[in-house]
Amino acid sequence: MKKRHRISIYKESTAGIIFCLPFIIGFLLFLVIPMGISLYYAFCDYGILSPAVFSGLKNFKIMMADELFWKSLQITIFYAVVSVPLKLAFALLVAILFQKTSKATGLYRALYYLPSIIGGSVAVSILWKRMFATDGMVNQILHGLGIEASIPWLGNKNTAIWTLILLTVWQFGSSMLIFLSSLKQIPRTFYEASTVDGAGRWKQFTSITLPLLTPTIFFNLVMQMINGLLAFTQCFIITQGQPLNSTLFYMVHMYNQSFVHYNTGYGAALAWVMILIVGTVTAVLFATKKRWVYDGGF
Repeated sequence: MKKRHRISIYKESTAGIIFCLPFIIGFLLFLVIPMGISLYYAFCDYGILSPAVFSGLKNFKIMMADELFWKSLQITIFYAVVSVPLKLAFALLVAILFQKTSKATGLYRALYYLPSIIGGSVAVSILWKRMFATDGMVNQILHGLGIEASIPWLGNKNTAIWTLILLTVWQFGSSMLIFLSSLKQIPRTFYEASTVDGAGRWKQFTSITLPLLTPTIFFNLVMQMINGLLAFTQCFIITQGQPLNSTLFYMVHMYNQSFVHYNTGYGAALAWVMILIVGTVTAVLFATKKRWVYDGGF
């Protein structure tokens, strides 16, 4: 019996390993090994068409004196800090409006979620670029409202970044669905008891809804901040960092160094600095979690 039991355990463990092998192989080949190689290249003079030569901290020293590095980092942080709260606030507002179900609620949810699916695509970025062109739909709408000035949305350094922020806020669907799911988990008895005590809707929102949603807000905040810091497609397709590098995202700067200027070693160093930045931001958010996130459950 013991021998049969051992054979059975052996077969089960072997089957488990076999089923896990595709993931393990893919994880090693497409994540761990490439990350190790890029870490090595970060300390090398390396172009795509030339062999890697170890140079120590040279790339990082160049980075500290690179004006575009600091400018792209500043622009990316501004973009993330502004767009993420706006996106989450809008997502929460729409989720609250969708709490009351009707026959068309499912259709509305699907329509509002659609931008999150296609919003990061090249096609939508090209469409957005066309909408905000001087002769695009946005200016035509303004003309229809009696505003005759043709605003160069993408050609003005004061407005170009806001077109990219607006595109990000438009992609609020995934956060909205997460908020909606959490809202439905809040017991109605809390609101009924507060109504008996004379609390209005605003008081219920600030004293019941918002505190109980803080774990969901925290989750969305972490995920969206990471996405914001790693934004690429919007800038690369719509503005290419122009005008005057006022919309140059960090990831686009890294791409240009790696594949346009063939400073691949320097691009790898930029990538690892961004990994450290994302890790630091995430660590700070988790460190402050206890101060504002309610984990007491319902």
